[in-house]
Amino acid sequence: MLDYTKDELLSLIGKTPEQFNEWKKDRDDIDLSEVDFSGIVLKDVDFSGVDLNSSSFADSDLSLVNFSDADLTSVDFTRANIVECDFTDAILTGADCSYAQMTYCTFAGADMAGCILAESDLSNSDLSSCENLSSARYDNDTQWPDNDLLPEDFDSECADDLSALKDEDDAPIMSDGEY
Repeated sequence: MLDYTKDELLSLIGKTPEQFNEWKKDRDDIDLSEVDFSGIVLKDVDFSGVDLNSSSFADSDLSLVNFSDADLTSVDFTRANIVECDFTDAILTGADCSYAQMTYCTFAGADMAGCILAESDLSNSDLSSCENLSSARYDNDTQWPDNDLLPEDFDSECADDLSALKDEDDAPIMSDGEY
């Protein structure tokens, strides 16, 4: 089988994803870390088990992409439109999904520790069995799926994530010594 450079694989994935999927079947340990997929349109691509650490899918349109068991540590998904993608058992530690539309996706067993979900739309995505969602960063504008698609111990009404924790001593001091 042919060996490709990262640039050749990027071109192959963009032009003929079915050829990439076929090539990938005979490979272990595919390294696509730090690849810039920004602004790309991808459909039916199999990234299962692929190392995509620190890659960027910013402003991309992704549908039916398989990210199961992929290393998505620190991946940039900002402003991406992600529909019906599979993130089963993926590592999303530190991934930036700010302003992303991540609808109808599956996150079973995905590690969400440190994942940035600020102003993300997760409508109709299944997060019910993901891990460390409470350790993700999110805000009041994050759109969550219905409660039956969230982990039982996760409170979607909680608008402040871990980054908003404050000591009681951090209360503002008013003039004249009043608090």
